[in-house]
Amino acid sequence: MSDDGPWTERYRPRSLAQVSAQEDAVAVLSRTLSGQSLNLPHMLFYGPPGTGKTSMILALARELYGPAGLKGRLLELNASDERGIDVIREKVKTFAKVAVSANPAAGPPFKIIVLDEADSMTADAQSALRRIMENYSKITRFCLICNYVSRIIDPLASRCAKIRFKPIPMPSVIDRLEFICTSEGLAFDPDALEFLASTSGGDLRRAITLLQSIRRTSLNARVTKQAVAEISGIIPDDVMDGVTRAWTSKDVEALEAQVRSLVRMGHSAVQFIQQFSDRLAADPHLADRQKSRVALMLGQTDRALVDGADEHLQMLKVLISTMVY
Repeated sequence: MSDDGPWTERYRPRSLAQVSAQEDAVAVLSRTLSGQSLNLPHMLFYGPPGTGKTSMILALARELYGPAGLKGRLLELNASDERGIDVIREKVKTFAKVAVSANPAAGPPFKIIVLDEADSMTADAQSALRRIMENYSKITRFCLICNYVSRIIDPLASRCAKIRFKPIPMPSVIDRLEFICTSEGLAFDPDALEFLASTSGGDLRRAITLLQSIRRTSLNARVTKQAVAEISGIIPDDVMDGVTRAWTSKDVEALEAQVRSLVRMGHSAVQFIQQFSDRLAADPHLADRQKSRVALMLGQTDRALVDGADEHLQMLKVLISTMVY
């Protein structure tokens, strides 16, 4: 097959039955479709990224209206880009208040508005959306998609049927990656796909994106464990070993040199925090109380990095601060 276009779109599920490893969510929505009188509630999909939330609602809409009937009956917005109250009052309200044909052959007599990354919407925009959901509920259904359900205001969340999406299990990720490799004629090592699945952390979209990146950059057109490590930004074990040795020896100068080397090599501080926390969790020499204190510091550091803090200083801070534990 051609390598044009992202594989995440090419292999996006086209029906509920094709959605991977979200059996509970599929069962709930399938029962809604099989009822005598089709009545879809407002919905709130939440869970980690890359677990099929957007694919689920698009597959549901395709089964409701058919591929040809989506136009005019489905509005999809990314709330992180269009999250202000003006967008809700103009674009969303304009679409929501227009009635659709009651002809059963054209699908159910309501439209669907999908607001992706709804947890990025301002509080004012969410409050305005609450009134629109109430006023036009007979002809429009809303599906809010977010990673953090706690960032959705309670009056809005209470109007929706909440459906949680869990990280995709490794066997399901591996099965999907094997299917894509076979479809694309891409050779692979079995241990490489296992490593890729574990690296993705239950994010199937990330796993597929990394797989396509390997296809485009690998010289021998084969998925190997080394290729996965290089393309995914995993910090090599020997580098992590050097940092760990300096940390356990409590040698501040050696530790600063290791961190400086990490930054020069271009490794991500967020990736370092993740791998360092995995090592600490598996370290039998640390007591549970020590691990909990370090985990708290790692969490604070991760938040600071997300907010744009200096990576070099944050890595030094977390390593030197936890030396005493």
